[in-house]
Amino acid sequence: MALSKRPHSSIAADAIRAAQGEAGAHTVTRTFFTMGTVANLVLVGGTEDMLDDLVRNADFLQSLWSRFLPESDITRLNNAEGAPVTVNPLTAKLVSEMLAARTLTSGEYDPTILPKLLAEGYAASRVNPSNITVLPASARWPIEMTGTTIQDNIVTLPIGVTLDSGGIGKGIAADIIATMALEQGALGILAEIGGDVRIAGTPPDGSHWRIDIEDPFVESRSIARVNLVDGAVATSSTLKRTWDKDGHTANHLIDVHTGQSMASNVVTVSVVAVSAGIAEVITKAGFTRRDFLTWVPTLGAAAFVIYRDGTTAQTVNWKDYS
Repeated sequence: MALSKRPHSSIAADAIRAAQGEAGAHTVTRTFFTMGTVANLVLVGGTEDMLDDLVRNADFLQSLWSRFLPESDITRLNNAEGAPVTVNPLTAKLVSEMLAARTLTSGEYDPTILPKLLAEGYAASRVNPSNITVLPASARWPIEMTGTTIQDNIVTLPIGVTLDSGGIGKGIAADIIATMALEQGALGILAEIGGDVRIAGTPPDGSHWRIDIEDPFVESRSIARVNLVDGAVATSSTLKRTWDKDGHTANHLIDVHTGQSMASNVVTVSVVAVSAGIAEVITKAGFTRRDFLTWVPTLGAAAFVIYRDGTTAQTVNWKDYS
């Protein structure tokens, strides 16, 4: 899950090498940059033309959902001040899944946390620092999303609500790309964006996709392996996307209980779920929720947690995927 200094491109490479250890199914692969991170695609029974199209679609999703782009759907929604905004159908889907994810996690995932993320020092894009998120004066947190409406492709946010696709967008993008690949005729796909992995269809060896989860403290060492036929794995970590703020290290995860950069004995959380979007939002609760390991299986998911001292813990059903 690219939790160490090892590049994200190793994720798909490890998966395909492990799978092809038993059979040499025809595969095509692509590594590219999108959504501020490295992404990987592995197609079984696919073509280079399919890969080209999937990369274009990933970049299109970025153009819709990035808070750093002034013309994106997300930026237009954030600046609408309560007015209805016509958006792309995929953005309407994103907002709908944000609402559902907030409910699923009892608010541990909160798409309205953006004002606090900016206050912690994450206003400028890490890719292009000249792209800076600017919110209207009405933006605030905490705030309820009650009153949010989605009618066809018209989305209305209550005044004060601003959204950040981080924490769910890469996972949903991986889900969308995987669906597109199968619709285009690929037999199987691994779609990974920034450590959120969605797999679907036929694995290269006809049995399982094998995904290694890296040790965040030892470069190039795996600490666990996930075996999946269909589904997703997502990992969140307080050890990546960090910066100095007032003499201490801040990170891109905001604690919804304090409104500040996440400070936890947990450093990484990996979740297996039916989709990458769901897996990604469930990971957020792993840093704060004390009953996390008993709660996750009630959602039909499994989790693996790494603590700051290097010890690990897992849900009772994690063994079903290892």
